Amino acid sequence: MTGPSTDTIFARASGAGKAGVAVFRLSGPESHRIANALVGKRIKIRDLKLVTLSDPESREVIDRGLAILFEGPASYTGEDVAEFHLHGAKAVEASLYESLLRAGARPADAGEFTLRALKHGKLDLAQAEALADLIDAETTLQKMQALGQLDGGLSGLAEGWRAQILSVLAPLEADIDFPDEGDVPAAVAARAGPAIHQLKDELTTFLLKSGRARTIREGVSIAIIGPPNAGKSSLINALAGSAVAIVNDMPGTTRDIVETRLNLGGIVATIADTAGLRAARETTDVIEREGMARATARAEAANLRILVVDGSRNVSRETLLAGNDPDVSRETMALMQPGDFLLWNKADIAGMAVSSDTADFHEHAVSAKTGDGIAEFVTALTTGVAGTQDDGGPALTRARHQKAVEDAIEALSRAEARIERAPELAAEDARLAARALGGITGAVGVEDVLGEIFSSFCIGK
Repeated sequence: MTGPSTDTIFARASGAGKAGVAVFRLSGPESHRIANALVGKRIKIRDLKLVTLSDPESREVIDRGLAILFEGPASYTGEDVAEFHLHGAKAVEASLYESLLRAGARPADAGEFTLRALKHGKLDLAQAEALADLIDAETTLQKMQALGQLDGGLSGLAEGWRAQILSVLAPLEADIDFPDEGDVPAAVAARAGPAIHQLKDELTTFLLKSGRARTIREGVSIAIIGPPNAGKSSLINALAGSAVAIVNDMPGTTRDIVETRLNLGGIVATIADTAGLRAARETTDVIEREGMARATARAEAANLRILVVDGSRNVSRETLLAGNDPDVSRETMALMQPGDFLLWNKADIAGMAVSSDTADFHEHAVSAKTGDGIAEFVTALTTGVAGTQDDGGPALTRARHQKAVEDAIEALSRAEARIERAPELAAEDARLAARALGGITGAVGVEDVLGEIFSSFCIGK
């Protein structure tokens, strides 16, 4: 990991756009000098003052607001930091930036303040990722999850696992390098084997329970599919509570994908209304064919599918599932997976009363037009998406975390298999496991992922 930059950087730390108050931050060795120059006098450390900022050269007034200085390492980045709380006007921002540039500072890159905090040991890599997740949080579950990670929940676990491996390595290497009389491999296995096995089981259990944590962070994708005129667009409008999709009796009204986002029990769900699906041979319209292709691709990639069927046609469930419904093609039925939802729409016309969970799908009768059955369907959909509540503790919220634990488990499995016949190789596998877990917090080997992680941050954080 490279050392901290000697540049002094600046950016707006609060949200972009016009605002009553905006926070501007400087960080680096020249931040205090530059701040004092703009204020025209020396500011005491951590003494919030009402000041007038002016350009040091032209003495043109920039704005009147609050200024405060933080001395490193007791600051967010671990460096000397200055903050200005000014009016959030474009003209103020432009004048301030011109003065800061002339004073020798430069604009911060995306996530550069947090990257400097990481390099100064103010937080680790998992906590930096949690900060990004907190900024992006849309639901209470996402917020609580991010706060838990930011408090070091996952970091503490990862470092604890790594410490366990290192504690196993010490006696293991001692038995290899300084063997007593007798069966050395057997002695090594007896001392280190149980600890390796126990840790491998612990990591495996933790990996299995972390699936829902990633769902909370990433959300789910839901595709509404079905034949033309079944009521798909009416359904997404009913779910969204507004007219996000055009509703018309003409088949093929929906050509492209229309999306809305819902909060389902703390899980962000992106629900997509797709083009009506029918057998490809039934249409020669090039645009409709493209819409059907996109609908099929979206359904295949979705976490969950909702098949909307016109219940007023009185087609039996058996006929539908057998692929013999003239409106719902076999290709459409092939997209459905266990746990998906089968919605019998237009129940206000058909007078249906279906609400059951079968071995194949969750089935409900609704009327997207009148709203009958929609509330019960949303409740069932929420249960299907959110699942059972976890304990709210630390979890593997990112693919990178999951890969690190998977690599550690794989290395520990090799170590367990080799410990009697090749203890020196088992020791190397244990080192690899420790290295993989260290990558979660950034203790070891993270330079190759820094760019990817911090590119997702906003400017000013």
